[in-house]
Amino acid sequence: MGGLFMAFHRTTRGSLSDEQLMQYNRDGYLVLEDLLDDADMEPPRQAMMEKVSMIADELFEHGLITDKLTNEPFHYRLAKLFDGLTDQHFLQFGRSWRDRLEGYFHLLRNPKILDAVESLVGEEIFANPVYNTRPKVPRVAAGAVPWHQDKSYWPDSNANPVVTVWISFVDATFENGCLHIKPRTQNTKLLEWHAEKLTGTSYTALHEHQLGSRKTVALPVKAGTAILFNDRLLHMSTPNNSDHVRWSVDLRYQSTEQDPMPQHGIGFLARSAKFPDRVATLADWLAERPEHEGGGSEHEQLQRSKDARGSLS
Repeated sequence: MGGLFMAFHRTTRGSLSDEQLMQYNRDGYLVLEDLLDDADMEPPRQAMMEKVSMIADELFEHGLITDKLTNEPFHYRLAKLFDGLTDQHFLQFGRSWRDRLEGYFHLLRNPKILDAVESLVGEEIFANPVYNTRPKVPRVAAGAVPWHQDKSYWPDSNANPVVTVWISFVDATFENGCLHIKPRTQNTKLLEWHAEKLTGTSYTALHEHQLGSRKTVALPVKAGTAILFNDRLLHMSTPNNSDHVRWSVDLRYQSTEQDPMPQHGIGFLARSAKFPDRVATLADWLAERPEHEGGGSEHEQLQRSKDARGSLS
């Protein structure tokens, strides 16, 4: 194959057209408008709201808020909970979240997402352990993400390439901090990055002189739109200057032949034509098993997993 970038070729069905594949190969990214509908987004949205309730409980217990704002809408509740608090109050919960809540599994295994990814990596799909829920909160430093390459977060891995699937759960706009990319930079080698130090987020970041001459493209998109891109593509997002949370997720997928990156967490087998019986179920995922290991129906396994998790709490 040669070179730094491995081009994708159509070897499987998938859902992407030849034209879309050509665009992805050429530009390093692809926008899939309206990939998910409200029904697809409801389970992960419920998981997000569950996490927000956990945070509200903790803020309340520590006397940082006097009202948990339980009646506030999805777009606004987290923003209002942190209104008047500091960046450090927010960052104690992490700049992004990777909780094993049921709704996230349904998102990671969503057939519409896997069908698109299959066009790029083939039928044997591994869900990378580095997936994130990103609540970009107004006036919180963790909201602005500096120019970087995703691969800077796993430089020790030989997985190449990893496909990022970035999905917005609200309309991503210039005001609330949409994604910005530099097309056709996916052929760039992994650049020497540094940890951002001013805000306490420790995001990996690049210096201005490393960005090259490629024109920046802003990608404001509607909720439910997916942006697929190569893990060497240069990208960033701007601060949230709105009054609501810009909710998004970044999921990552790769061929099962690549490094599963166990040093970064436990991923799972999301789709397989060769070994369909090994595809991880919800119970497997909750138990942090990368593959299905049998031993009863999925319902029975899920109940055992919930019982075990309950006994540890």
